[in-house]
Amino acid sequence: MEKEGIQDLIIETERVDDLPVLFAQMEKMGVEELLDEHFVTHGNWGGLSLGKVSVGWLSHILSQGNHKLNHAEPWAEQHLSTLQTYLDEQARALDWSDDHLARVLDYLGNDERWDAFEADLSRRLIRVYDLTPQIVRLDSTSSSSSAQVSPDGLLQFGHSKDHRPDLPQFKVQLSALDPIGLPVTNTIVSGERADDGL
Repeated sequence: MEKEGIQDLIIETERVDDLPVLFAQMEKMGVEELLDEHFVTHGNWGGLSLGKVSVGWLSHILSQGNHKLNHAEPWAEQHLSTLQTYLDEQARALDWSDDHLARVLDYLGNDERWDAFEADLSRRLIRVYDLTPQIVRLDSTSSSSSAQVSPDGLLQFGHSKDHRPDLPQFKVQLSALDPIGLPVTNTIVSGERADDGL
């Protein structure tokens, strides 16, 4: 029934799962932008850009653990509002059809362009520090548990810094470069071991 100024409200529900996190991470990495920069498509390419299609497809692969081309379009149909929100309002499930994704693979198969794309992506992701460390700081701790002790397991009875000799424990040590606190190693050993060995 429609009252004056009030219309029936239609509510659609769509699971977003881990997609916002995946889209945000790929946006931070610049995946879409770099793909569109390095893999220029032919004038007959229709629909979303290669970068947007690839980001959507990568989200499908990572979210579903499935890289099969023919599974992407039905998935896109189920997540179309999310894809339109994060990628493009004009997105259609057809943008992730198996033959469209096969064309994406043809573009990405160009070794020369892929090497240039990978180099630019690595420049955004990898940081190289010119470190001349003089001091490495070590910090150790232990963690107790109520789990059962097995003869060769990580949880063992030992000297407890938490004053809980009734609980098995494991020990952890972190080494970090001083003064920036950059972690270098992390060592985990069974609970009966002495700290000196760490």
